[in-house]
Amino acid sequence: MKILINAFLLVIIISCGSGKENLTVGNKAPDFTLQDSRGNNYKLSDYIGKSPVIVYFYPKANTPGCTREACGIRDNFSKFQETGIQVFGVSTDSKSAIKEFISDYNLNFTLLSDENKEVSKIYGVLNDSGKASRVTFIIDKNGNLFQILNDVNVETHADQVFEIAKKLL
Repeated sequence: MKILINAFLLVIIISCGSGKENLTVGNKAPDFTLQDSRGNNYKLSDYIGKSPVIVYFYPKANTPGCTREACGIRDNFSKFQETGIQVFGVSTDSKSAIKEFISDYNLNFTLLSDENKEVSKIYGVLNDSGKASRVTFIIDKNGNLFQILNDVNVETHADQVFEIAKKLL
């Protein structure tokens, strides 16, 4: 009887889940609405059907790796703009921390605050320290996950995601 009760409890725990979707290539990208540093809302579904979208999660503004990654996007942003590829950087930082990050490094693309960590949870990137892991999702025009990059090199990230997203044009 004890084994049966334990098995039943295990099934309940597993079925309740953690709010995290098991995202794989080909799945629909979960929609979200987040704010930038000025409080403007950005909804992913507003960009679907228009162009490929890159959503890259990064752990923390104004840290060495995240700064190199963001500056790489900044320095190559004209390529993304010319082709219509939309780029969103997402972290669990506050809007004020993101505003400072943008100002400190003259970042010219959209960074979004997931301060309540809901989107990071849904995308399965929230780590044990409560920060987003460095993971990039490349989304096609139909809103499907085209590629998920878990092993991101901050030095080459901008070129890598541009080359992948360019295939979707």
